Amino acid sequence: MRNRIVVVLLLLILTAMSAIAQSDSLNQYPQYKKLAGFDTAHNKTLLITDIQLEGNKRTKSYIILREMTLKKGDIISSSELKKQIEISRNQVFNTSLFIDVAILVTNKTGDSITLKIEVKERWYLFPVPYFTLADRNFNQWWTTENRDPSRVNYGIQFTQYNLSGNNDALNIWLINGYSKQVSFRYNLPFFNKSLKHGLNLGYSYLTQKELNDSTNFSKQLFIKSNNFLLSFSRADITYSFRPDQKWRHYLSAGFTRQWIADTVLKSTSNYFPSNKTQIEYFNITYRFRYLKLDYNAYPTKGYSYEGYIYKRFYDKDLNQWQFGMSGLYVQPLWKKAFIKLSAAGTVKTPDNNAYFGRSLFGYSSFTLRGLEYYVIDGDAGLLGQATLTQEIFKHTLHTHLKSRNYNQIPFRYFLKLYGDIGYAHSSYPGNSLLNNKLLYTGGIGLDIVSIYDFVFRFELSYNQLGTQGLYLHNK
Repeated sequence: MRNRIVVVLLLLILTAMSAIAQSDSLNQYPQYKKLAGFDTAHNKTLLITDIQLEGNKRTKSYIILREMTLKKGDIISSSELKKQIEISRNQVFNTSLFIDVAILVTNKTGDSITLKIEVKERWYLFPVPYFTLADRNFNQWWTTENRDPSRVNYGIQFTQYNLSGNNDALNIWLINGYSKQVSFRYNLPFFNKSLKHGLNLGYSYLTQKELNDSTNFSKQLFIKSNNFLLSFSRADITYSFRPDQKWRHYLSAGFTRQWIADTVLKSTSNYFPSNKTQIEYFNITYRFRYLKLDYNAYPTKGYSYEGYIYKRFYDKDLNQWQFGMSGLYVQPLWKKAFIKLSAAGTVKTPDNNAYFGRSLFGYSSFTLRGLEYYVIDGDAGLLGQATLTQEIFKHTLHTHLKSRNYNQIPFRYFLKLYGDIGYAHSSYPGNSLLNNKLLYTGGIGLDIVSIYDFVFRFELSYNQLGTQGLYLHNK
């Protein structure tokens, strides 16, 4: 009871602080950047006569200029110019093409100015060894699976970002170990002159000798074999439409085939609907996103929201709709401190008792911090999270490399206090510990942020079951 009161009070305090928070200046949270310096004491009207680029050896100039809110020939006040430089810089940085971006005002002649965009490109080619855990997260593998080395996937992951200089990416994965996987994916964000239409297509094939076939008391149960228990293949294509810097729309279509061994039915008779051992289905998904964040990988101000509609069909036993919405709001509080509020919800209909497709909490980002060892199946769920964060330290590692782009690597450290609430509805809860009841967790943590959108999270969390633990996450 005492833990419940502490968590509830934590959420109330964080919400109240958000309501009374006052926004700080636009330059409060630099993301490894330099900003133009100019006098705004006198709010002059300025003409942008030219925009110059420097450092984009591979990236096409129009890919950078598309992200700019400022254009050649714009007439703008000096105060508004400073604001738009900040916004433009963040949007160029959020393409994930550069490790640093600076926008400078140069060639001031009377009321005319030139903007100079300096970028440091990332390393785009990654033909690197692949090594990852087969489990949902590191904590699951380390504790529940006792650091079992057989539950590791290894192989080669060939990734070429910015393949043609158009922010396109080619991925080829050849994976062995716990799972055997072959996959191909190509993403071209823009294929027309207006830079609004894109295309993404891929194919993947997967087999494995271990299968999560059921959930018992909110813990995953697995069946193991010396032979393959599951095979999975999928082909999909996505059309994207990006009318401006903030809006994104996606329309996807895919075909999936899955097979399970007969031995799985001896353990779980309803893994697939109607006791099937093979299923095939088509799916269509529409998704939209609106992003107005200073830094997508680790935002310190701004907001975003997104939603999706998913339809699965072809086999009448598999027909299903799924709807989802999520939102994020980040508000500066005081110097180098901010509060982050997020909410998400999803619903599936019609519901059925087959284990396939019932996963809900505990997968991807739909997780309560402090319940990493648990999964919650269901047909509808709600999640709310509040995080109070303070930057406590930052430093730059000098690598002594001759490379202009990698002679320095910045690190930033953030201390945080957080609380989560959630609810998972299920018409077939079975012996679940966490279905059809209010869920709540809380804790403290440390985030480390660096280049290449690297975020490492240390979190000491408590949950409503009275357990606590140290959890590690990376992105």
